[in-house]
Amino acid sequence: MDIIMSSVSQGLLWSIMAIGVYLTYRILDIADLTAEGSFPLGAAICASQIVAGTSPIIATLMALLGGMGAGLVSGLLHTKLKIPALLTGILTMTALYSINLRIMGQANISLLGQKTIMRSLALLGMTNQTAVLIVGGIAVAIVIVVLYFFFSTEIGLAIHSTGDNEEMSEANGINTDLMKIIGYMLCNGLIALSGALLAQNNGYADISMGIGTIVIGLASLIIGEVIFSHLTFVKRLMTIVIGAIVYRLIIDIVLQLGVAPTDLKLFSALILAIALSTPLLRGKLKGMKKARKKEAN
Repeated sequence: MDIIMSSVSQGLLWSIMAIGVYLTYRILDIADLTAEGSFPLGAAICASQIVAGTSPIIATLMALLGGMGAGLVSGLLHTKLKIPALLTGILTMTALYSINLRIMGQANISLLGQKTIMRSLALLGMTNQTAVLIVGGIAVAIVIVVLYFFFSTEIGLAIHSTGDNEEMSEANGINTDLMKIIGYMLCNGLIALSGALLAQNNGYADISMGIGTIVIGLASLIIGEVIFSHLTFVKRLMTIVIGAIVYRLIIDIVLQLGVAPTDLKLFSALILAIALSTPLLRGKLKGMKKARKKEAN
């Protein structure tokens, strides 16, 4: 039971990052590696501000804005300087490594004994896992509701249109460059928000905590798509949350089996490879079944 509670609580916090990855990967059709830098950026801003005496909620919002700033840089590099999306992410991610070190002033910041959102709830008599569940649940609900209303607006629909067919969108008068920039900002803002919340939950911010972020986000996204398909926008966001929880459950089970934490990145890559290949395997199985039926007839 403890492992399930831990997976759900951790999965909720990671799902915000996975939703951010979804916005660029699926809606804008861009694989944005900026996530590897904006995730620790959110953690760095939040942790450094909390240590400086800032309210945890204000520090978390500052992390969100910092991530949006990183997304703005990537968006401008991609749209205005015409740098390919993959290289754009690598450039921003590399630059953010130094920026994150500047913000923290060292390789990591401990939040031991500091006031965080989770610790504030724990002081009310809750267990740490219950506090994380409440914070994660509220944060995910707010993100999904805000995105639902945002993507129902003209700008949100224009971002969808840009990702679906950029040439047709331009022909209809949509400023596709601006839509991409907004998409980048939303994506990295959410990823930084996830980093800030996880830093408070883990009790520290570390310069290397962003390594493998894009793999975790894609794994959560693909797992959700494998389990559920052909859904509306809001339901798809919910399946990403489920995918993140399932991913964390798999990781927790692997750890319980005695696998070294140093091998987790390898397992993350394997999980993503399996999830990505599942649709192809399903198609081949359906083809084999059809062929057998034809032979039987």
